[in-house]
Amino acid sequence: MAVRDPLLAAVQIDRLAVAVRKAANPAKLAEALGHQFSRPELLTEALTHRSAVSAAGADRYGYERLEFLGDRVLGLIIANLLLKHFPAESEGQLARRFNALVQGETLATVSQSIGLGDYLILAPSEAQSGGRTNRSLLADVCESVIAALFLDGGLPVAEAFVAQHWLPLLTAKARPRRDSKTQLQEWAQSRGLPLPAYQTISREGPAHHPKFAVRVSVEGVGTAEGHGSSKRAAEQLAAGELMARVQPSEEARDR
Repeated sequence: MAVRDPLLAAVQIDRLAVAVRKAANPAKLAEALGHQFSRPELLTEALTHRSAVSAAGADRYGYERLEFLGDRVLGLIIANLLLKHFPAESEGQLARRFNALVQGETLATVSQSIGLGDYLILAPSEAQSGGRTNRSLLADVCESVIAALFLDGGLPVAEAFVAQHWLPLLTAKARPRRDSKTQLQEWAQSRGLPLPAYQTISREGPAHHPKFAVRVSVEGVGTAEGHGSSKRAAEQLAAGELMARVQPSEEARDR
């Protein structure tokens, strides 16, 4: 059995402790969330990636348990907002609005708007591989932060956060935005490229809360991965990730 270098272990623990302190009480993030945590360990757990979990403490689970709760809390709040704002719409119309508002792309966009990626607690390897801008991860952590707000401040606090960031989307002029898979397909077709190909890489977790990993590839362009609670959600996030990569490169070329 290899003996772990105690000095190296101490350095790693110290780095993680610094990251935890930054994530637990940053004034800027608290302002964006609209809440000062009485239990900052909840926010630490919500921001901790599995690559940075430790054996004990607030970050021993990582964000995924809170993500499970946050998904339900967000769904409840959005459903209630839709009933209030669109009293004359049918169940089918409400369902279409609901799906657009809780999809991973929307969550990732909200995360980016508050700079959530800057506060993620990641192992160095995950940070170097682009974890802070990974749209799948940003979407998941947005849900875990909503759960942390709910557990620390109750439903009114979670509702205030969701209302602040989702009401502009809720009341935006209604031509539905094309989903990421459609955008990527149209982008490839307009350039004479093969259609995007999707491959399921893995399926993890229990039956009531599965986690799918999907890779999308466009020949001659590249690949991207997405993770979600369904294959469709993972495909959408993978397509969004690849679109986010190709569009800035095209804009830079045009300049």
